[in-house]
Amino acid sequence: MREWAHAEMRALNFSVLAAALVILSADGAAAQAVGHGEAGTQGYSEEDEALYRKRFEALTDRTGASGLAAYDPLKDVPGAAAPAPLEMAKTPGISAGALETAGEYARAMNSTAMLIWLDGKLEAESYFGDVTAGSLLMSRSLAKPLSVIAVGRAMQEGHIESLDEPAANYFHEWRDTPISAITIRHLLGMRSGLKPQAPAPGIGDILNRAYLHPRHDEVIINDYPLTDKPGSRYEYSNANSELVAPLVERATGVEYEDWVSQEVLAPIGAAGGQVWMNREGGTAHAGCCWLLPAESWLRMAILLINDGEMHGRRLLPEGYVRAMTTAAAQNPHAGLEVYVAGDYIERRGAANPDRDVGETLHGEPYLVHDLFLFDGNSNQVIYIVPSARLAAARLGNRPPADTEWDNAYLINTLLRGLDDDIRAGLRPQPLPEPD
Repeated sequence: MREWAHAEMRALNFSVLAAALVILSADGAAAQAVGHGEAGTQGYSEEDEALYRKRFEALTDRTGASGLAAYDPLKDVPGAAAPAPLEMAKTPGISAGALETAGEYARAMNSTAMLIWLDGKLEAESYFGDVTAGSLLMSRSLAKPLSVIAVGRAMQEGHIESLDEPAANYFHEWRDTPISAITIRHLLGMRSGLKPQAPAPGIGDILNRAYLHPRHDEVIINDYPLTDKPGSRYEYSNANSELVAPLVERATGVEYEDWVSQEVLAPIGAAGGQVWMNREGGTAHAGCCWLLPAESWLRMAILLINDGEMHGRRLLPEGYVRAMTTAAAQNPHAGLEVYVAGDYIERRGAANPDRDVGETLHGEPYLVHDLFLFDGNSNQVIYIVPSARLAAARLGNRPPADTEWDNAYLINTLLRGLDDDIRAGLRPQPLPEPD
């Protein structure tokens, strides 16, 4: 366990470095902080503050100098010792036409990888450009569902009691303050009441400090404001996910990146990669910034299709996947860092449903009711359909400027291409009522 700066560590991620200043609008104005600190430099060394200023300047430099090289150190994270590739189906269960159409769509949309898995075998595995099966691909917010899986592993191993346990059991700094009402479920479901994402042009803005600071975890724990009563409102805030790393570390005594390596990647047979650290010897980002091969993300989907079991071993508590995929009343399309089919809305995104920002086109309803997905910046999506035992991963870059990504198109194409026996067992998505 790393040495903390104090007896107990005093203790954001934006999905991509270049988008850290303006991902989701929160109408420009934040609510008054409730019983918690405001952004500041008190308690942090001048060396840390100087590094923060350097990162902020690199971030706002539009000459192209910013990026991974200008930001955080990367740490190697091993996975399974000798990961065996997933078996390719000899007789596909999805029609050749559907697979071809899906592949063409992925290619046209600037994808780097597309993998399709059905009931134990790969139906298709495509890489584009210079990307190969071993390439480490930037996760962006695909890291958020990984953080929920990491918490589930800690619960299964007895380190965390339940999702409804107060987070202040681990963040003792929050005790006897209004923020102590936040539960682990609130954090994982974006209902903590912590300040939502918003434009953040200034160097002193807490949103920037909570991502770029070399002690970003401590900044969030000590300084990040509460703007709503915990549990009362869904608001997309990267601070929620970033808190998972110190939460897991305090609960397990294991560094977050090592926990993911040993307790998630290795047991599911996934290859490892790298993760951004806030500083050398510091804390890993949990809400973004993992670099893993495409198949590692697909294996996480397979774990969830198998209700938390892999290779005959239970890795997540019984009922945990159901909890992940159950939407709260505050957002009918969001579970615990995954998104669910829900009722059809043509455009929806990660923000609270009453905010018309960051919305993604859904050209038609998802064809099945039990579909859920990981969804990250640049339309990186892992679709999961338990009733069909189907998972599809699309990683890559933003589509061409003149083309809009349709979040329903690729998975619905595959669902329509399933053979009749599989389609007979699906749970159809109710069609929207006519206006």
